[in-house]
Amino acid sequence: MELSTPALLFPAISLLMLAYTNRFITLSGLVRELYGEHEKEASEKLAAQIINLQVRIVVIKYMQIFGALSFFFCVITMFLLFAGSTAVANISFAVALVLLLLSLALMVKELYLSIDALDAHLSDFIHTQDSGCGLFRLGRKQK
Repeated sequence: MELSTPALLFPAISLLMLAYTNRFITLSGLVRELYGEHEKEASEKLAAQIINLQVRIVVIKYMQIFGALSFFFCVITMFLLFAGSTAVANISFAVALVLLLLSLALMVKELYLSIDALDAHLSDFIHTQDSGCGLFRLGRKQK
């Protein structure tokens, strides 16, 4: 393996970490906002949304941890290649790839949680609408 091989992951991991951080910041702001609303007027729907956001934030935390560890092992791989320890560098790079895969799998999990939350949120709207564009009638039986 050449020194440039693990270096190819640097921009990808950096962009992933930026996307993860943006998701985290957005969700944490939303949790604060919903929590404030829940303190004013408690409701089961708000509590359920806050719980969903808490779960998603935990998933994002692990996405970030695995992504950062992947980045760390890429750097270790480059150092080992520079030092001439090719066999250990290959193992380090394999660990970096596995960690990146875990991070990406968690990203898919978080996307599903996000979509489920939106579906639950929109289900009330969809069921209360008798008319509208065809998109709102998807999945509903036509009268």
